[in-house]
Amino acid sequence: MEKDQHQEAMPSNAGNPPKKAKNELLEWLKALLIALVLVVLIRWLLFKPFIVQGPSMEPTFVSNQKLIVNEILYNIRQPERGEVIVFHVPDEGRDFIKRVIAVAGDTVKVEGDTVLVNGEPVDETYIQEAIDQSHANDRLYNNTNFPNSFVTDGVVPEGHIFVMGDNRSNSTDSRMIGYVSLDDVIGRADLIFWPVRDIGLINH
Repeated sequence: MEKDQHQEAMPSNAGNPPKKAKNELLEWLKALLIALVLVVLIRWLLFKPFIVQGPSMEPTFVSNQKLIVNEILYNIRQPERGEVIVFHVPDEGRDFIKRVIAVAGDTVKVEGDTVLVNGEPVDETYIQEAIDQSHANDRLYNNTNFPNSFVTDGVVPEGHIFVMGDNRSNSTDSRMIGYVSLDDVIGRADLIFWPVRDIGLINH
């Protein structure tokens, strides 16, 4: 009889989750919260989304493509020739996307479809097919030379860069707005993330 009574006795914490399980759940919640905070910080402090608007960077980019811009890279070093960057244009009150053609101290000259930096032609493989197609149609790909009446000095000043859009005859860039201050550079375009068919890293 005493044996049966002993078997029927229930533990005082029966039906409650073990303390260990509660602690594990709490740790998981903390880890998820930390991960969420890190994602938000990385998103807002290191990377920025950018939507391409207009045809100025065709054929490399088309309007409405969405890009990821690396905002921390140029805190480590300055932009280099050939890189695609996003920068703010105070007079326009908006951001532009263009390609770096020359950096501080370089001498730039654009004549037709020939771009010279320090007297040497730039190998622009990223638009060569478009240039060849224009020539096949008996026309130039570029219709705005440099220096010109907008910008008369062809030497890039300290703390600035010279940029052009890949769509040379349909781009408002350093040939019109002048040299871009490094203070206005937001970052380098590193990734296309929309639309899905275009997802991929950007070659520089």
